[in-house]
Amino acid sequence: MPYEPVLLANINKKDSHTLAVYEAGGGYRTLKSALKDKSPGDILEVVKSSNLRGRGGAGFPTGLKWSFLPEKHPGPVYFCVNADESEPGTIVNRVQMEADPHQILEGIMLSCYATRAATAYIYLRYEYPLCLKRMQAAIDEAYAAGYLGKNILKSAFSLDLFIHRGAAAYVCGEETGLIESLEGKRAWPRIKPPFPAVEGLFRKPTVVNNIETVACVKHIVERGAAWFRSIGTPADPKDPRDPGSYGPKLYGLSGHVNRPGCYEAPLGITVRELIEEHGRGVWKGRKAKAVVPGGLSTGVMTAAELDTKLDFSGPLKVGCLGLGTACAIVLDETYSMVDFLHNSCRFFAHESCGQCTPCREGTSWSLMMLERIKAGRGRLKDLELLLEIGDTIGIIPGTTICGLADGAAWPIKNAIRKFRGEFEEYIKRTNPEGYMETEPVEAMATVPK
Repeated sequence: MPYEPVLLANINKKDSHTLAVYEAGGGYRTLKSALKDKSPGDILEVVKSSNLRGRGGAGFPTGLKWSFLPEKHPGPVYFCVNADESEPGTIVNRVQMEADPHQILEGIMLSCYATRAATAYIYLRYEYPLCLKRMQAAIDEAYAAGYLGKNILKSAFSLDLFIHRGAAAYVCGEETGLIESLEGKRAWPRIKPPFPAVEGLFRKPTVVNNIETVACVKHIVERGAAWFRSIGTPADPKDPRDPGSYGPKLYGLSGHVNRPGCYEAPLGITVRELIEEHGRGVWKGRKAKAVVPGGLSTGVMTAAELDTKLDFSGPLKVGCLGLGTACAIVLDETYSMVDFLHNSCRFFAHESCGQCTPCREGTSWSLMMLERIKAGRGRLKDLELLLEIGDTIGIIPGTTICGLADGAAWPIKNAIRKFRGEFEEYIKRTNPEGYMETEPVEAMATVPK
């Protein structure tokens, strides 16, 4: 049975970003009904029952996150929407914000109603000027129509919504780094606990959800938890840690494909299906050599792993960090994995905030080793040193505050372990006399260019 888009249902309509078009398609009916007939607790329960998991990368259950807010806290409670879409290869939030901003706003309103938040912030990536224009125009229309402000639609619910434009830092995608930036400080992620639900923005209870997550909330409240759970991949009865991967999902596709773009499908389609059916295959008649499944930080799959499901557990089964943003980058058979890893290390070394020594030093030294390998001075021993760095930095081995280091580590671990032969051949070919060297070698700064 063909899948009918939900999250992208409006994007091909003329002037889809305007309030008039959104209301003509039934927009804000769900908000009106919820404020009239449902309590905040009712919204919370339907989101918990749906098993919605965060679409920003971590996949944490959204309703459970909301339930961590203290029940009797005098307030205020803040709601932060993460629109800092800085993960390489990821463009799905941009599509939503540019083409259907009111869907996002309605999801934010329902989420704030459920969490009793009276103030919300959209933390927007600096490089998205059209998103800023469209989102701000939609907010202005919503205020004028009575969907934002005091006593919305003559109810007891009030909400003020502001856009905060970030300063182009990848680490602001981490929720506490985002909060620090919102407060006007350097975006250094915070040590947890306390978690944001207890002590977040301005040291008050705070929820942080991403754009696609709040858009899903709108449809869950409108259509029900059972509808949402009817889409996607059920929980694995053999794995008590797998709560399932339910609902529609926006998939990004870029790299060496014939039709890159943003596509909507049920959670759990395979990488091969995404490439062949949505991307129309690998470009120039070539074959896929590797695929980054969900943004650069998730690592890399081989061509033999293309039948892996793109749900929250699928990429884990082939040694990747996770589903991430579900935005795949396809590399064809001609592309060098040495170049891939060099570009990856260069990105993460630049984006590390420098707060944690393992991340600051590990990402920098990884880049320096890759630069030396690219310059024809690589050693086989460098591969072991790179793997040692990859295995020892990040939250998962317990050495850093946030997960940026894990994101830096997974491409290193996957690329070298899955394509080791290619790395060894490159090092032997470009440094035939020194590839077996084990003694310390000169740093790149002293190597003649």
